[in-house]
Amino acid sequence: MNLKPLYDRLVVRRLEAETTTKSGIIIPDKASEKPTQGEVLAVGEGALTASGECREMAVKVGDRVLFGQYAGSEIKVDGETLLVMKESDVLAIVEHDIAEEKAA
Repeated sequence: MNLKPLYDRLVVRRLEAETTTKSGIIIPDKASEKPTQGEVLAVGEGALTASGECREMAVKVGDRVLFGQYAGSEIKVDGETLLVMKESDVLAIVEHDIAEEKAA
């Protein structure tokens, strides 16, 4: 992918939504909402401050992030739908705990 976002923008690939609930009920595609989690594929240099300096981004490539359902702008790159959004559209970074991964 040859896409470099500018300033405080980032490129995100949506993660697939879960199709079954914890109790085993299958959710049809039409009833499911757009996923609100994604993987960061590229980040810009950072936001410009009032003094003209560049503030470093809080997210980095490879982070798993939460964002609003209607955040960002969808674009197609090499047949894949991606999101370009501002860093302020990111609600949280999902941190994986090693103990949780071992339990699964």
